[in-house]
Amino acid sequence: MKFSVYYDESCPMCRKEIAFYRRRSGADAIDWVDVSQPANVPDGLTCSEAMARFHVRTESGALIDGGAAFAELWKRLPTLRWLGLLSSTPLTRPVLNLAYNLFLPLRPQLQKLF
Repeated sequence: MKFSVYYDESCPMCRKEIAFYRRRSGADAIDWVDVSQPANVPDGLTCSEAMARFHVRTESGALIDGGAAFAELWKRLPTLRWLGLLSSTPLTRPVLNLAYNLFLPLRPQLQKLF
């Protein structure tokens, strides 16, 4: 199974961020899936769940969301691997997830800037 990133292509801010990641070395080994198209929503998620939070599916099939999903993505991109490893420690992962959860309510307002 290929590592997969599930993102909202209909969100201008998300689109910009994913474009940044897709330009990184190693991005060609990742399956980039636009969940704004209902047919692309993966097993184990509803469309609303997929659109509400960032998700990845690992090569082993584990579905991960939130800040932890970003850490998994970063670990697969050579130039960001250090950030993914740092963000995956027992001390930093809860902080990353908290930051992500605090960001989510701000997302609609931030989208207006993009």
